[in-house]
Amino acid sequence: MKRVVVVGASSGLGRSIGIGLAGQGARVALLARRRDRLEKAAGEAGTDAVPIVCDVMDQASCREAVAEAAAALGGIDGLVYAAGVLACTPIEQTDAATWARLFATNVTGAALVTAAALPHLTRAQGAAVYLSSISASIGPPWPLIGAYATSKAALDKLVEVWQNEHPNVGFTRLTLGDCIGGDGDSATEMIAGVDPEMVGRAVSEWVRLGYYTGHFIDIDHLIDILASVLRCGKSSVLPSVALIPRVAAAAVPSED
Repeated sequence: MKRVVVVGASSGLGRSIGIGLAGQGARVALLARRRDRLEKAAGEAGTDAVPIVCDVMDQASCREAVAEAAAALGGIDGLVYAAGVLACTPIEQTDAATWARLFATNVTGAALVTAAALPHLTRAQGAAVYLSSISASIGPPWPLIGAYATSKAALDKLVEVWQNEHPNVGFTRLTLGDCIGGDGDSATEMIAGVDPEMVGRAVSEWVRLGYYTGHFIDIDHLIDILASVLRCGKSSVLPSVALIPRVAAAAVPSED
């Protein structure tokens, strides 16, 4: 784990991951849309961190940002895709624009960034990790975020496709339970633009069902897991890793 590109690094989990990996000795390129926040995060990550503006919904932007990252770092050994957006609405009320936004960021963006990074990752026999959600793969989808869960399920399958077609790179989906970034704003970022009343309704339903317990993954543990997966490169196949708070794990509903 020497040279790592973190996508979605201007806030929330992505920001914490970029700073945390830098703290463990990696040289990091931090990619996201907002330069001011990227520069602040890069300042906390250290003098070797490189802030690069990237819009994951734009193919040319992805290619240019990854090329700039590879040039600045001298190559790419690892990729972390932490970009993601959420919609909170009944599934039948999810409109075409919302579906398009979810898939553009949570799925298509991951594909575009990976395609741009693939030659570098292949050359380094490196690894790529994608943040997914228990709402997509462990138990039933959580009420009122079904469209989000669907996009994350698509991301899970996308990771499998990359691994199948490109075995010279390690591809891993990291399935997470509740986790808050070190800056404390990951939840706020995820629900930006979402109707607060709908969010309150969703949380009440999750608590009633026992899905949401108020316990969170330790961000330092998350970074340790990520660092370990990235160090494996392609040598050890880790198609899926799940990280869930201990108390919350008991509350995850059975699929039986």
